[in-house]
Amino acid sequence: MTLKIYTKVGDKGFTKQVTGKMVPKYDLQIEALGNIDELQSYLGVVLADLSSKCEKLRQEIQDLQRNLYLLQSDIVVKRHNDIGETKVKELEKRIDELNGKLPQITEFILPGGSRTGANLQYARTIARRTERSMVKLSREQQELSAGNLEYINRLSDYLFTLARYANFLDGYKDVKSKQK
Repeated sequence: MTLKIYTKVGDKGFTKQVTGKMVPKYDLQIEALGNIDELQSYLGVVLADLSSKCEKLRQEIQDLQRNLYLLQSDIVVKRHNDIGETKVKELEKRIDELNGKLPQITEFILPGGSRTGANLQYARTIARRTERSMVKLSREQQELSAGNLEYINRLSDYLFTLARYANFLDGYKDVKSKQK
């Protein structure tokens, strides 16, 4: 059996939530889910354009994509809570590991660098937008778990660090934001 791609229910600006409720396409939950989807898809771009020196990051980034599916499930399915403190601690541990391998930074740097690094920096900005939409959803319409919100916040820190690490692997040095 092939999964049908079109449902014909969204043609008039509404979409169906997992509960069956029809909501406008601009609903806060739909917005947050769309931002997660965009981040997940952009990580696919990162993987498609991964440099050979960063190939060892492939599984890590794919695992991140899978975690984003779980985050979407946490948002739409009651009593589903896979993304929380454990996943946050995993991100923090990895950030600390990677930072231990990188030169220290004492001021802001420009996003960019190698293709992989620049793509990861862009993914970081999508994660920040996703966080803003999740916070708005949580405050105005549907309370999200503290773990979900902490995870998406930490995720952008992780992507920043991973971008710097990719640039390090590719031999690209951070560029300070201020010219001297």
